[in-house]
Amino acid sequence: MNIIKKISLNSLGYDFITDFPKGKDEYYLRDKQNRSGIKYRNLTAHEIEILVRNGNSSDNWNKILISDSFNPELVKNCTFFGLNRIGNLENICLGFSDLIVPVGIYNSTIISCDFGNNVSIHNVNYMSHYIIGNEVIINNVNELVTTNHAKFGNGIIKKGESEDVRIWLELCNENTGRKVLPFVNMTAGDAYLWTRNRHDAVLQNSFIKLTEKKFDNKLGFYGKIGDRTVIKNCKIIKDVWIGTDAYLKGANKIKNVTINSAAEAKTQIGEGCELVNGIVGYGCKIFYGIKAVRFVISDYSQLKYGARLINSYLGENATISCCEVLNSLIFPAHEQHHNNSFLCAALLMGQSNIAAGATIGSNHNSRGADGEVIMGRGFWPGLCVSIKHNSQFASFALLNKGDYNFELNVPFPFSLISNDPEKDELIIMPGYWLLYNFYALARNAKKYEDRDKRIKKSPIYEYEYLAPDTINEIVTALRIIAISVAKALLIKEKKDINLTQDQLQKVGDSILNTKTKKEIDALTIFVDNIENSKRKTRLIKCYDAYKMFNNMLFIYGIEALVELLSKQKNNTLANAVKNINLNTNNLKWISVGGQLMPQKQVDLLLNQIKNEKLTDWDQVHEFYANASEKYVLRKNKHALAILEQSTNKKINSLSLKQLGIWLATYLEIKKDITDRIKATRAKDYSNEFRKMVYLNDDEMNMVIGKLDDNSFINAQQIELNKITENIYSLNQRLKLK
Repeated sequence: MNIIKKISLNSLGYDFITDFPKGKDEYYLRDKQNRSGIKYRNLTAHEIEILVRNGNSSDNWNKILISDSFNPELVKNCTFFGLNRIGNLENICLGFSDLIVPVGIYNSTIISCDFGNNVSIHNVNYMSHYIIGNEVIINNVNELVTTNHAKFGNGIIKKGESEDVRIWLELCNENTGRKVLPFVNMTAGDAYLWTRNRHDAVLQNSFIKLTEKKFDNKLGFYGKIGDRTVIKNCKIIKDVWIGTDAYLKGANKIKNVTINSAAEAKTQIGEGCELVNGIVGYGCKIFYGIKAVRFVISDYSQLKYGARLINSYLGENATISCCEVLNSLIFPAHEQHHNNSFLCAALLMGQSNIAAGATIGSNHNSRGADGEVIMGRGFWPGLCVSIKHNSQFASFALLNKGDYNFELNVPFPFSLISNDPEKDELIIMPGYWLLYNFYALARNAKKYEDRDKRIKKSPIYEYEYLAPDTINEIVTALRIIAISVAKALLIKEKKDINLTQDQLQKVGDSILNTKTKKEIDALTIFVDNIENSKRKTRLIKCYDAYKMFNNMLFIYGIEALVELLSKQKNNTLANAVKNINLNTNNLKWISVGGQLMPQKQVDLLLNQIKNEKLTDWDQVHEFYANASEKYVLRKNKHALAILEQSTNKKINSLSLKQLGIWLATYLEIKKDITDRIKATRAKDYSNEFRKMVYLNDDEMNMVIGKLDDNSFINAQQIELNKITENIYSLNQRLKLK
């Protein structure tokens, strides 16, 4: 049966905490939290008389404190318990959107709360232990309560509590093996580093220490509602901290949550929403029946249309709607908005778009719930894709429609992955996006940049498709392609394939650089260790991918060189080139929550955390910020090192003639890319099957716009013109020597 406690009416509103420092009272933390600056006084006898006449009651009128501009006529039909403090009440209305309500406190039960100036509180059935800011509107709320052990969504425990009440986020894996503690202002980078290196007990314990140090474990903190926040028609709001300028309407239940919001980054939570045990970032929009339990939603992200987010971290500038996401760590710029998509036990490294029918999480296909999937930046599963855990994909992998019944480890970036049911083979086309859809690839980079709504763009999130992470994957892919081509030709010619991997790569590079496309395409090329099955994995378009990948390495490096040379106006190109000294020994980079960093910098960060040189999360975030300031410089050094590595030429010993050849080659490749971008889009205007839904070309142009008016394509042409002018200028300097 339910246990119903009988408590003295005189105790209601008092003894919120009983353990407080000597010389203090139970309100000492509340006084510290209330920064309104309002000076309070006791009610006069006349003011009490007005309040009683207006249908109000209090267990002790001496426990109601007010400001000098308090108007008792604006408090009606309320019941007060405990110490309540009320700011100025003027005879005015507050309006927000279509809601206009008079200032004052009406038809509510108030227990030990502080109110700022000119609040509008209407029909709050039960309001307990909150500090309310200025010009706040709270209208029609069933329950607005803070308990003395409130944690506001943070993964801490209060004094005297047992460990089993602590809230963890079980990210990346359903077996809790990568669980982390949520906290206010937690970044995707924090979550990522914490979920990795689970074998390092000292590091893992350090993460817990950083989190616990961030918060006070004392009992007795009040809930807060910031200035100009509007709450209307909500049912239960319990143990919730709300920033300024937030808008909550029609929510069913919000419990143990921090809702960050500010004037420049307003957060909205709408009808039918239920949020329990989590953190909501600045500028978020959450509405229409979503369910979120044990979660972090980062700044400027959206959760809507019945979506379910459980035990998951959602990065900045992301959107999830209609679907279900469980036990996942998602880096910034993620899109998932189809009712029948499912994501579970996954690490997504940003810029992903999960299609309808995609099932990324059917991991109960082994002996336990211990599977996970790692998806590189730009991962895009096609319609009705099903993947088996464990699997891992390089950046910008595209999975064709189908069921992938075996574990996959795909190291080829920009690849198209398909099943061939007739031959029972897995088919991989490396570099598909670069070969056949440059338009989408280039446009997405611009799209994600435009969608980054952060006011301060730090840390820098990389949206360009050529960056240290994808370039390093291209280097790996080129090696695998060369080895696979070498094996294919040696087998065809019945020669010995028992060579070392380095020897096979050398043979493969020679073949790919001397044989024709027709000869390479005629080979039957298989690659090992991609799929955990007995069937074969076939590589196709190897010649085209190899050439395109090498072109990408070249333009990635040469663009950094062109930028460097263009800035040195007062130096000859010969001297500028001679001053370039590079270290090509350590080129490994890693994505820390969407922020690309050299591996050695990440190692330094982790060691400083372990050795307690960094003792709080703010210092860790400062490390990110400092790394972000150096990102462009480090990226350019990486690009120049890749240029040396891929061309096998030292830049500082480069002849001016060779530099001129490089500049001409660069311009030729950039023209080709610009042409490919337009040609890709032009297919939609020339393909008869695309055109058949329109009466004529005029109607088609009205519906999808004219090709010549495409702003993105035109911007690419303008950019090419600038590059052409810059190369011309550099060539003129070459002639001057």
